[in-house]
Amino acid sequence: MAEKADKNQIFDKIKSVVTDQTDINPDDIKMDANFKDNLDLDSLDIFEIVDALEDAYDIEIDSDEGMETVSDLVDYVAKQIDDKDKK
Repeated sequence: MAEKADKNQIFDKIKSVVTDQTDINPDDIKMDANFKDNLDLDSLDIFEIVDALEDAYDIEIDSDEGMETVSDLVDYVAKQIDDKDKK
């Protein structure tokens, strides 16, 4: 059985991708940070982050999932990885 996705590693990857794609200070990226309200990201920023994560993890991320916070995205990516590993 495949090991469950490590949410700390996913968080670190999301943090890395966000800082690469934007000028946001990594210290400002917290699990409860809202992409639009706290990090001031627009839909294009979010699209580029999602695209980079899809490539990094070889998964599909449905942008209609209503992910508003970093935590939402971490949970979603972990679920996608776990589901992919089951196949």
